[in-house]
This record gives sequence, C-alpha cells and structure tokens, in this order.
Amino acid sequence: MAPGASRALDGTATVVQYPEPDEPTDPSLTPGMPPIRHRSRHSRPALAAALAAVTACAVAGGGQQPAPPTAALPRAPGTAVVTVTPEPGWFTEPSIAVDPRDPRHLVAAYQDNAHAAWSRDGGRTWTVVDAAPPDFRVSGDVSVAFDDAGRAYICYIAFDRLGTTDYWASHSSRNGIFVRRSPDGGATWDARDADVKAFRDTRPGIPWEDKPYIVADAGARSPHRGALYVGWTEFRLDSSVILFSRSTDGATSWSVPIRISTHAGLPRDDDGNVEGFTAAVGPRGTVYAAWADGNGIAFTTSRDGGTSFAPSRSVIHTAPPYFKVAGVARANGFPEIGLDPRTGRLFLTWSDYRNGDVDVFAATSADRGRTWSPPVRVNDDTLHDGDDQFFQWLAVDPATGAANVLFYDRRGDPDDRATRVTLARSTDGGRTWANFAWTTTPFDGGNAFIGDYTGLAAMNGRVYGIWTEETPLPADPAARRRPHSVVRIGVADFTPR
Repeated sequence: MAPGASRALDGTATVVQYPEPDEPTDPSLTPGMPPIRHRSRHSRPALAAALAAVTACAVAGGGQQPAPPTAALPRAPGTAVVTVTPEPGWFTEPSIAVDPRDPRHLVAAYQDNAHAAWSRDGGRTWTVVDAAPPDFRVSGDVSVAFDDAGRAYICYIAFDRLGTTDYWASHSSRNGIFVRRSPDGGATWDARDADVKAFRDTRPGIPWEDKPYIVADAGARSPHRGALYVGWTEFRLDSSVILFSRSTDGATSWSVPIRISTHAGLPRDDDGNVEGFTAAVGPRGTVYAAWADGNGIAFTTSRDGGTSFAPSRSVIHTAPPYFKVAGVARANGFPEIGLDPRTGRLFLTWSDYRNGDVDVFAATSADRGRTWSPPVRVNDDTLHDGDDQFFQWLAVDPATGAANVLFYDRRGDPDDRATRVTLARSTDGGRTWANFAWTTTPFDGGNAFIGDYTGLAAMNGRVYGIWTEETPLPADPAARRRPHSVVRIGVADFTPR
C-alpha cells in the first residue's frame, strides 16, 4: 500500500494520507509493491490509457529564451503529491472537483473500473471507494462535480465489450452514460445510478456513447442554480455528434439528449471526429461549451439553462487533435474551457504540434466567446526543442481569477520519454504563464495507455491536480504483463502568506 495508507475495516475503502508538507515528495511516493490483478482489463486506448528563470510565454510560433528543464523548475508553494491508488492497476483518466462552499472538500475519480475518492482536509487524506455500476462489466471515462449544496456526482460510461477497434459503433454492445450521486460529498453513494442515455440491451445498430463530462451550475445569482449538465460524443455508424443533457432534480432524471454540434464529425475515434466535450457555467447561468472538431475548436453557448444552444462554430484553428507521443499508446490535445466569474473572461487551452513538437496553448475571450486572442504558448521550454507537452487540463480559480494548467512535460530529455508533471499559472488573464514543477522524478510511459486526459481544480488559491503515472517495469518478463499504472494527486497553495 502507499505510504500512510490503511485499509478500512469493512474492506470497501482505502484511506491514503499525504506526508507532512516539509517532507520530500520526490523521489516519488509511487508504491514499491507488486502489481495486482484488476477485475477488468481491456485494450481500448480510451479506457484500457528558480522563479527568476521563469520567462513570459510568447505568442505561438514566436521566439523565446531558453528555460530550465522540468527538474530545475521552481516548486509551487505548498507542493505535496500522493499516490492515491493503493496498488498499481489499470488506473487512468482521472478527474477532480472542489466543493464551491468549502475549498478543503474534494472529490476525485478514476477508472478502471470507476472509483471515487474524497477528502475533507484539503487533500491531505483521501478515502477511496469503488463506484462501478453493478450491471455492466466495464466502466470508465469518469468525471466529477459538486453542486451548490455540496453533493458530489460521478459521471461515467459503462459497457460489456467494445465494438470494432476505433470504430466503436460497429458491433457495439449495450452501453451508455450514467451519473451517480453522493449526498454527503463522496463518503457514501446512491445504490443506483441514473441513465443519461443508455442502451441496456445489445441489439444491431445501437450507437456508442463516449467521453462524457459533467458540470454543475453553482452560481448564487444564476436562475438555473443547482442544474447539472453532461455532454459527450455519440459515435454512430456514419458520423459522430456532440449530445447534451441536463438535470434539474439532483441527477434523479435527465432530459432527452439534444445535439449541439452543428457539424457532424467522422465516425471513427480518430482525427476528423467531434470529441472532447468541455463546459463552464457563468455566474448568470450561461453555459459555454467547446470540443475538438477536425483542425479546430468548436464553441457554442446556451442562455436558457441548457435547453437550447446557439449554432456551434469553429473559433480557433489547431493542428489535428490526435498525435503520436513516444512511449505512450496514444495522446490527444482536446480542449478545456474555463471562466473567470469576476470578469467574464473565458479561457481555452489545448495542445497541438504546430511547432513540430507538441506544445500547450491558451487563448482567451473578453466578449463571451465572440472573438478570441491569438494562441499563447503555456509551456516555457525552448521553442522547437523536440520535447512534448501534452494531456493538459485547465482550472480557473473562481475566487482569484488565476488560470492554472496541468500537463505532462518532457523538456530536457533528448529522447522525449522522461515524463514529469508541470503546473503552469497565469495571473494576468492568460497573457503570460509561470511554470512550476509538480513532480521532479520522471516516469516512462512504457508504451502503455495512460489515458485521454488528466484533471485539475482550483479554489481560493489552492490548486489540486490528478494524473496517471506508470511505475517502473519489473525485471521478470511475466510481471511486465501486469498493470503498472497509479493515480497521483498533487496540491499547490498560492494563498497569501
């Protein structure tokens, strides 16, 4: 088990505790224990994977002064990192959220299958519970949210088997999008989940519901306060579309899904589809949504609580969202959207390879998404250095307006494989970004699936990140076939001292 971890007496939960803040967190907290069997295994990539040295980021494609390697970056104040999974497994694609009423109350989730974790002490200790649905073999693609009353929600897909590789609607099994509620913020969860859109019987021609993401309207002045929203990709035999559903009764029931992507994408889970739904809710209840669509980011808004949306349109040109990164099964640059509720400024982040190697970019809008700034490079390593930064995630602190971005970082490695985690932060509306090392001990992906995304949340100057790492491969060839993924949670504290 991880340092400081203990198994609950009833065997249903695991408590994981951080080291003291002044203890070293790297060399890492990755547990040095044998891998274990996990009850579901599948190969599908989407579910299987010194401060003065910091310089202002340049506009995409512009010049930049050399920056230190990741290991030499300054550490963020109050940095602590814990491995939340008690043992290695097929653990990927995590998500994290912070209670809008209490910045020390957190909920997190990861696959595979769906697991949830909660903390009431700002991430120092975590309790992990199994949140998998009882009537499907596999569950994953998790996301989590808090509503305005402190109730937690986990959203996930569930299915029995996959369709044709990457062409998920071909020969797909019963599958769907589901949400489960925790009335006490993660400690206990409702016995049953609610169907957002589900096919509970396998039959010819059913589509594949994929990559959902849940958000909540917690705005005190919003006419739709308490509403929950889920968007996702539906893969059909001949196309892919973005669907959207809403709940106004605490996830008990969900509206009939509506299509919000004006343009339909290609039917494969590859470049050309529409995928990577992300959303943010304004203080007056406006829903802002975005996703990857071909070589661009599509954007739309709803001003009636998700009942209807404006026609979606491409707002930012990008390179294709899928790309190859050495040492992992696959990678993508799907966008994330965030909002500063104090000013109304919108942020979009993504990653692409317009500069040859993969970089992380940000753009902002001061007019509710009508126009967007030129892309700014978030990672501050040397331009065209051949090192990739990918799987970024964005969180805008609603109390301070600071924008935070987590990403995997390979700067300083000529082989582009040694991977660390970096936290970037902007306090000037996305114009410049300071980079901090969240981890200093690198890992190698070992050509494994480490997910399609990471997670990040922020509140009152405290930033919480969650990501997947691969543990070192053992010498025993037989042991190499076992799962080696762990999920880690990082804390940084930028509150004034």
